[in-house]
Amino acid sequence: MTGFGFDAPTVIRTKRDGGVLSDAAIDWVIENYTSGVVHDEQMSALLMAVFLRGMTPGEISRWTAAMIDSGERFDFGDLRRDGKPLRLVDKHSTGGVGDKITIPLVPVVMACGGAVPQAAGRGLGHTGGTLDKLEAIAGFTAELSKARIRQQLQDVGAAIFAAGDLAPADRKIYALRDVTATTESLPLIASSVMSKKLAEGARALVLDTKVGRGAFLTSEGEARELAATMVALGTAHGVDTRALLTDMDRPLGLTVGNAVEVAESLDVLAGGGPADVVELTVALAREMLDAAGVDGVDPAQTLRDGTAMDRFRELVDAQGGDLSQPLPVGAHAETVTASRGGTMGDIDAMAVGLAVWRLGAGRSTPGGRVQFGAGVRMHRRPGDPVAPGETLFTLYTDTPERFPGALAELDGGWTVGDEAPAARPLIIDRIT
Repeated sequence: MTGFGFDAPTVIRTKRDGGVLSDAAIDWVIENYTSGVVHDEQMSALLMAVFLRGMTPGEISRWTAAMIDSGERFDFGDLRRDGKPLRLVDKHSTGGVGDKITIPLVPVVMACGGAVPQAAGRGLGHTGGTLDKLEAIAGFTAELSKARIRQQLQDVGAAIFAAGDLAPADRKIYALRDVTATTESLPLIASSVMSKKLAEGARALVLDTKVGRGAFLTSEGEARELAATMVALGTAHGVDTRALLTDMDRPLGLTVGNAVEVAESLDVLAGGGPADVVELTVALAREMLDAAGVDGVDPAQTLRDGTAMDRFRELVDAQGGDLSQPLPVGAHAETVTASRGGTMGDIDAMAVGLAVWRLGAGRSTPGGRVQFGAGVRMHRRPGDPVAPGETLFTLYTDTPERFPGALAELDGGWTVGDEAPAARPLIIDRIT
């Protein structure tokens, strides 16, 4: 399969049968899917074939490069502040439940002297999207022009934006993966993440690679392979790239949804918030600052002294948001209570993520609207004491007919017992 005369059925059949796609075939299918010659149903079939058959490292590299080449690349290397080049660095998470880390992390890095061009995504499957969360803030927009991103980086020190013209092929494929059960594919995750990140103009990149029940890849071996694949892709393109392998068996923090996660992030920026969210925010900030060559600062101090909160307010204001307006809350609430006393056992991140999706915080069709006020609040963490009849979870939605499905997803995803579950580290390993 080299040369001219490609067609979608032949490309699909090659991968379906376990073959290796040539560079020319990959270039052809990505270019023609972006332009509309290859249709959604054909790309859906190819994505399922990739999901089932996998890709070689060479195929992943070429697929990533083809998606980068489907749009423009940003270059912010000429930007200066106080006569010095900006220390450009970004972070990306492979997707988790309750993973609101970008929201407090970006202003922490800003407060320490880094600059963050953050191309962020929307929800994918059972995991939430940073843009869906931030757009719960009244007036906030992530649809920024290249000129506005440049100006905001120089004036404020960060911009969180929809990928727009960056890797448009990935934007179409990302939406298709969300509704075709092809999210949990190592080649597709790696190429999706790195095509956007390598096109956005950061000089350094830190990856938060999730592993566990609520991650797209549940085995540590697969997550390590994903992290190593992405680090290699970044390094090959001249970007200082490293990864943290982090636990996603349990949800991060005490909230999962859109506006509820923004509210929890504000608690973290105010010097409080759940310990696991603070720990991961600070750890990733340290990695980002080190990769960007910023030293002599303590990211944890920016949470204690309020400077990170100040920078977040500047960022939100620059993007049209109004933090003085109340965050939306679902019009209807339902609670789950403990039938017995004891100790809170494990909480299954996947069960909570699917419950939140059922409540309306995620999408079931490409481009669908999300409910900003939908979500789940957890009132007890694993290991906490529980009294009989105590409220353990509160569910929020604007459409109460969603409650039965959400409660069914949550059922069996938590326990109350006589002993605390085994503790495990939030940060499992560091991969460079």
